[in-house]
Amino acid sequence: MPKRFIAVVVLFLLTCTLSYASGKKPAVLRKDTSAVSVKKFSASALKEYAADTDFKYADGILSGPSLWSRFWNWVWMNLIESVGRSVSGLIFLKYVLPALAILGLIYIIIKATGMDITGILRPGSKKGTLPYHESLENIHEIDFDGEIETAVTQHNYRLAVRLLYLKCLKQLSDGNLIHWQPEKTNQAYYYELKDNLQRDAFGSLTLRFEYVWYGDFGIDEQAFNDINRRFVEFKKQLP
Repeated sequence: MPKRFIAVVVLFLLTCTLSYASGKKPAVLRKDTSAVSVKKFSASALKEYAADTDFKYADGILSGPSLWSRFWNWVWMNLIESVGRSVSGLIFLKYVLPALAILGLIYIIIKATGMDITGILRPGSKKGTLPYHESLENIHEIDFDGEIETAVTQHNYRLAVRLLYLKCLKQLSDGNLIHWQPEKTNQAYYYELKDNLQRDAFGSLTLRFEYVWYGDFGIDEQAFNDINRRFVEFKKQLP
């Protein structure tokens, strides 16, 4: 009995569903007759946006290393390959090479500024070794001829060369060829000379003076006479 009842109910529901489906009207597809508006982009606006960096989202193209960078890369690679494979080579690259670079930079600064470091390197060759109070402030008050004669008589040719050089500076200052000042170096006076012949001659005299005085180089009478002759010849070139 229950099975028959269930079968009747299912048959009834199936009949109702088919009746509803057959009675429903089919959907009608409507044709769209509205006008279509085609959007166009302004060429000028596109160019404006293309030129604006705010709208450039692509990653920038990395440029390759410059010729100068490639050169130094080549230098370092060769240094590493040649000396960097051993412990001593690594020490050279880490300590010695930077130290040499620093010393080279210091040398360039000294040459560019005209600093005189001879007194620092040779503390024994100070101006205080002169037998009189010789300061650059009284260079125009020294009796050079008398002092030079005294030094030569005492065979103190090193001091005599010093006096010859100071006398030369006084002559250049008196001739308005240099602007003498206490803090200036010999190299500064060298570059103040406009005449090439005078500058070359003064440079040669300066080299000899610094070699004798700051180098603690003892000279004899013959060497002094040669240096004295050069100072006399230089004096003839001055106005």
